[in-house]
Amino acid sequence: MRINKLGEIINLPKICDPRGNLTVAEQVKDVPFDIKRAYWVYDVPGGESRGGHAHKRLKQLVVALSGSFHVTLDDGQTQETYLLNHPWQGLLIDTGIWRTLDDFSSGAVCLVLASELFDEDDYIYDYEDFLKYKADV
Repeated sequence: MRINKLGEIINLPKICDPRGNLTVAEQVKDVPFDIKRAYWVYDVPGGESRGGHAHKRLKQLVVALSGSFHVTLDDGQTQETYLLNHPWQGLLIDTGIWRTLDDFSSGAVCLVLASELFDEDDYIYDYEDFLKYKADV
């Protein structure tokens, strides 16, 4: 799978019900990869950011379950910023993309569905190392 832009907003099924809405994310059907890990980020203090890294193999779908935040994606040449603020939309992030999450609203909850289990060797934490990695692939 290759995303045309740095990231892609995908709409997940939204089932409207007067008792409360429901959204589903099924692997391969709604999320274009097998989901091997899920985690969520919350209680981010004002002015703080998350991310600040890239992955060599891992793909992600990032969803604002509650509140809002910005995700800035960078491929080493181009940057794009996305506002996530709907729990039925997710930002699809491919491999080899630097990501930074910031501007978290009060009470924001960020859900991440990941294509791989945690592997420290998959992370690139230094931006200069990221640029070298991109030049070599």
